[in-house]
Amino acid sequence: MSTTPPPRSGPSADIRSAAGERAGEDGAFGWLHALGPRGRRAFTGAFGGYALDSYDYFTLPLSMVALAAYFGLDSGQTGLFTTVTLVVSAAGGAVAGVVADRVGRVRALMITVVTYAVFTVACGFAPGYETLLVFRALQGLGFGGEWAVGAILVAEYAGARHRGRTLGAVQSAWAVGWGLAAVVYTLVFSFVDEDLAWRVMFWTGALPALLVVWLRRRVHDAPTATAAREQDQGRGSFAAVFRPGRDGVPGLLRTTLLASLLSTGVQGGYYTLATWVPTYLKSERGLSVVGTGGYLAFLISGAFLGYLTGGVLTDRLGRRNNIWLFALLSALCILAYANIPHGAGTLLLVLGFPLGFCMSAIFSGFGSYLSELYPTAVRGTGQGFTYNTGRAVGAVFPTVVGFLADSWGVGGALVFGAIGYGVAALALLGLPETRGRELA
Repeated sequence: MSTTPPPRSGPSADIRSAAGERAGEDGAFGWLHALGPRGRRAFTGAFGGYALDSYDYFTLPLSMVALAAYFGLDSGQTGLFTTVTLVVSAAGGAVAGVVADRVGRVRALMITVVTYAVFTVACGFAPGYETLLVFRALQGLGFGGEWAVGAILVAEYAGARHRGRTLGAVQSAWAVGWGLAAVVYTLVFSFVDEDLAWRVMFWTGALPALLVVWLRRRVHDAPTATAAREQDQGRGSFAAVFRPGRDGVPGLLRTTLLASLLSTGVQGGYYTLATWVPTYLKSERGLSVVGTGGYLAFLISGAFLGYLTGGVLTDRLGRRNNIWLFALLSALCILAYANIPHGAGTLLLVLGFPLGFCMSAIFSGFGSYLSELYPTAVRGTGQGFTYNTGRAVGAVFPTVVGFLADSWGVGGALVFGAIGYGVAALALLGLPETRGRELA
């Protein structure tokens, strides 16, 4: 007769199992454990898509000086590249959000990745300024939709407890792609003549095609959210996100308008810096290609840590408090960075780290915050519209800086970006706190 006691399966065993599961979710990577196998694959797909989205975006700002010389462009014309990209991205993001609500998150994600990859490569074959402007605009269609779709895909797998840091980790992929672009820029422009180097940079934008193959085979939408979305006949409706409240039933119009204003302020400040800092370092500070890469390394390192830190803080402080905090700090960093005296190269280097940290940490809560502001049936539509409207309107900032740079200098014009963070802080006054909200 066996004397081995049977396994315990009563309340005590359940308590120990739950305690073990919570312990696994409490560590530094507890948020990743909590996603489960399918959620982790979704995270990998969204992270990769956003990193490559960032890489393809930065092929232009890093090549801006060479492009201006090749086509004989002034600052206003080069600033228009960014504005056109971001304005068209608003349309792409809004459409991608509707597509995500109607046909699913993963399918929409693949469409956006293919779009931005194809037209980034096409930019490398552009024979003239006007053609390059058109290709860059079309690249914006995919660029605009990728983040919103990927963020929603992961948000619907993440629980309320870890959603902020999970989406903050997805957001950190932007710094990874930016860093990769800076490394490739340094190598390409060091060994290839500038007249060809900018084309090579765009041709490397074909990398995302490999990700699409993996997404198609390995990543799936969150089952619970998919069921809730498919049962709602009003899914993917623009009318729903603009419907005002009536008869005691709250609508989404106020949320959509204020969230769009919030996104405009934050992205206006961010894209001002992302577009013009490389030109500022090279044209006004006289740095070489390698020197510019070194300064950008500090900026990008700060950005990566900022995304991760902001993700933790958005779970601890709340979505609104995190954005308020870093809006203030980002504005102060811009003012400090633009007013560093000439010759203070070390100070320029040191301040690059907090600048990258603050202007990135503010974004960490966006994925969770915008996802939580909208119901499942129109989550893609609402998030895609508000985030990318912010891109479109915020895109005016880099162009204004480009025109002001002719009289103020790039460093002086960068101060204009601080205004955006003030706009974001005001928009938050009318939006609710959503920390702890569960998603269907």
